[in-house]
Amino acid sequence: MKIVIGNDHSGVEYKNQLVEYLEGKGIEIINVGTDSVDSVDYPDIAQEATKVWVEGKADFGILICGTGIGISIAANKVEGIRAALVNNEVCARLSRQHNNANFLVLGARVTGIELAKSCIDAFLSSEFEGGRHATRIGKIESCGGKF
Repeated sequence: MKIVIGNDHSGVEYKNQLVEYLEGKGIEIINVGTDSVDSVDYPDIAQEATKVWVEGKADFGILICGTGIGISIAANKVEGIRAALVNNEVCARLSRQHNNANFLVLGARVTGIELAKSCIDAFLSSEFEGGRHATRIGKIESCGGKF
């Protein structure tokens, strides 16, 4: 499995810990995030990470900013991306099962690292259930971002 991971300046150490955790599980990481605490713009990171996924170079993505809010909004502007900001294992699991999320989003300033690892495990071990959920995802995709 390959995961693209992107982060802004607020999530450098957080990202490093998650990369180590994921690589310990044998997961290949494509790191497009910053490795510096110098300020960067999270929309640029979201764009670069989602591009990797759109091009088929990664199975899933993980995005990190201070709260996760800004980078999730930016990622969800990209066609085909379903980025889910989560702060617990239930939301992480349901984001895959019900929403077929392809990006997990975490807030480095608001979600502890051990909880983040648990969220990642829940996300990666879950599968899309389809059925009525597929119908709903289809409605989101068919609107072209305009309701």
